[in-house]
Amino acid sequence: MYNEKEVYKLSIGAACALTWPPDRIIIQVLDDSTDPFVKELVELECKEWASKKINIKYEVRNNRKGYKAGALRKGMEHTYAQLCDFVAIFDADFEPESDFLLKTMPYLLHNPKIALVQTRWEFVNYNVCLMTRIQKMSLDYHFKVEQESGSFMHAFFGFNGTAGVWRVSAINQSGGWKDRTTVEDMDLAVRASLKGWEFLYVGDIRVKSELPSTFQAYRHQQHRWTCGAANLFRKMAWEIITNKEVSMWKKHHLLYSFFFVRRAIAPILTFLFYCIVIPLSAMVPEVTIPVWGLVYIPTAITIMNAIRNPGSVHLMPFWILFENVMAMHRMRAALSGLLETARANDWVVTEKVGDQVKDELDVPLLEPLKPTECAERIYIPELLLALYLLICASYDFVLGNHKYYIYIYLQAVAFTVMGFGFVGTRTPCS
Repeated sequence: MYNEKEVYKLSIGAACALTWPPDRIIIQVLDDSTDPFVKELVELECKEWASKKINIKYEVRNNRKGYKAGALRKGMEHTYAQLCDFVAIFDADFEPESDFLLKTMPYLLHNPKIALVQTRWEFVNYNVCLMTRIQKMSLDYHFKVEQESGSFMHAFFGFNGTAGVWRVSAINQSGGWKDRTTVEDMDLAVRASLKGWEFLYVGDIRVKSELPSTFQAYRHQQHRWTCGAANLFRKMAWEIITNKEVSMWKKHHLLYSFFFVRRAIAPILTFLFYCIVIPLSAMVPEVTIPVWGLVYIPTAITIMNAIRNPGSVHLMPFWILFENVMAMHRMRAALSGLLETARANDWVVTEKVGDQVKDELDVPLLEPLKPTECAERIYIPELLLALYLLICASYDFVLGNHKYYIYIYLQAVAFTVMGFGFVGTRTPCS
C-alpha cells in the first residue's frame, strides 16, 4: 500500500475474510505510505482485525527504496514469513473472494512443478467512462489470449503483479524480488521460468479490482508497464540466451515473442506506421502501402479483440483511435526503457477512488478533467501530432488521391480530444 486512503479498508477486509485454517494463514499488510494520517488509519484497521483473532501483521519501512519490489522483499524477510510455503499477493485495490485460496491452492499442492497460479482481474468500475471501457477491452484480450495461450503452450506468462499465488521456494530459488526495473513481477516470472518452473493461468477465478479512471493516472501506469518491460528486455536478453536450463523453444518464445515483438517492436511500430507513415504517404503520391499492412492486419487484430468483447463491438472504432494515441506514449516509454534514460525507473502509484466508484456511475462517456490549473490538462505532444495529422488529412482531401483523409481526420480528432484532457473522469478526490 502507498497512501491508499480510498481502498485500504476494502482490501484488508477482503484478505482477512479469506477462508483458510486460522493457524495456517498470516495476513501481512505492507504499508509504504508517506502520509502519517493514512498510515494511522491503516494501522488502526489492522488492529481492529487483530482484535477479532485474525493473525494480521502491519509492516512499514523507513524508506521506499525499491518501491513495490523493496516492500515485498522486506516483507519476506520477517521470521514468520519465512515459515510460510506460499504467498498470495494483492495490490491495494484488489478484493479476492473468500474462497480464493480454496480454489487456487489445489493446483500448487498437487503439482510441485508449478510456481505460480495467476487469476483473472475483474473490474468494478469498467463502465464509469469510455476510457475504462476501452481498458477493459484491452485487458480482457490480454488475459484471454496472451495469458491463457502462454499458460497452455509454454507454461509461462508474465506475472500480473497481483491476484496470484506464488510458491515461496520458487521465489527464493529465482533470486527473490529485484528492484532493477519497474516491473518486478515480470522480472521474477522470467527468472523463475529460466529455472524450469511452470506457471498456470486460471481464468475462471476472478478478483475484483479498479481501473485507472483519469487520463493522467492511465498514462503513468502505461509508462511504468511499457518502460519497465523494455528495460527488463535490455537487462535479461543475454541471460536468456546463455541459459542452459530451458529449451531453445522456450528461449525463442521469451526473446522473440514475449519481449522483442510485444514489448519492444509493437509499441514503436504501431505509432510510426499508423500515426506517421500512413498520414505522410497521403502527401507523397509515389508511396504505396500494401493492402495487407493497411487493411488485413489491422482488421484481423480488431476482429480478434471484438470476438473477446462481443458486447463492446460498437466501441471498436473508439478503441482503435484511443490505442493509436496511446501508442505514442508507449513508444516513448519503450525507447526510454531500451535506452535506460533518466525516466526509466519512474514509479508513480496509480490513483484509486475506491467506494467513490459506486456513487459516480453517472459520469458521462467523455468528461474533462478538472485540475487546478488549465495547463495541467494540456498534453503538448498529442496536440502537435493532431496538427500534423490535420495538415496531412487536409492535403489528401484537397490534392491527394489515396482517400486516407477520413481515417486521418478521425485520428486527428482523437489526438486533439486527448491532448486537451477530454477523456476519463475528473481527478479522484478532487
